[in-house]
Amino acid sequence: MILYLQHIDIEGPETIGEFLDEKGFDAKIVRLNHGELPPTEINEIQAVIVLGGPMNVFEEDKYPWLKIENEFIQKILRSNIPYLGFCLGSQLLAKACGAAVVKSPEREIGFKDVQLSAAGQSDPLFDGVEPEFLAYHWHEDMVQLPDNASLLASSDDCPHQAFRVNSNAYGLQFHVEISDQSIVSWTQAYIADTMKRQADQTAMLDEYRQIQSKFDQTARTIYQNFLSFISQSTLSVDSL
Repeated sequence: MILYLQHIDIEGPETIGEFLDEKGFDAKIVRLNHGELPPTEINEIQAVIVLGGPMNVFEEDKYPWLKIENEFIQKILRSNIPYLGFCLGSQLLAKACGAAVVKSPEREIGFKDVQLSAAGQSDPLFDGVEPEFLAYHWHEDMVQLPDNASLLASSDDCPHQAFRVNSNAYGLQFHVEISDQSIVSWTQAYIADTMKRQADQTAMLDEYRQIQSKFDQTARTIYQNFLSFISQSTLSVDSL
């Protein structure tokens, strides 16, 4: 079973959910913002995918489930279950590993290039991905790297864009799982000014339609690579 941790209704599994559905995986979405909690039993979990959200990782007074989520992620890491976090999910991985989340040097919104480090270019998650590629961003925070983490990607405005801890736990500050509906929903929810919202939404949708084929192929390459971790983890459990 693939377990998704969701923090806000408009930031769901999107294209990674579609990909893993195509591959025949059972899935469960834990909607933390609706009071649902992660399971106490993890034996059936093949991978955990932690999605984005507008909250800060340390807003535990406002979102009490963040503390529970942090403890659950630590449990997943101790069990060596494959983990993939997008944006907030990346920051929660860093937090679970004892690292700080700080303000990014620059706020990033929209499509911007990400550059793989030397470690990223040789990392299995990015096998087949170009050394520089377009990703989607909507963040103003950034992780500090946990101890023993490998920095896998950076951008001009945010030096810590992707990292790995252990052998199969990944945090991506950027998004590859989005669709055109994500752009519509996020601009409507996160941009208050009507004129700016309409202009930004139109510009982002136009750019996405121009790059969609290549953007989605990069996403599917990453998903396929992550699938190999799921398969290896399942084989390890089956061999016990």
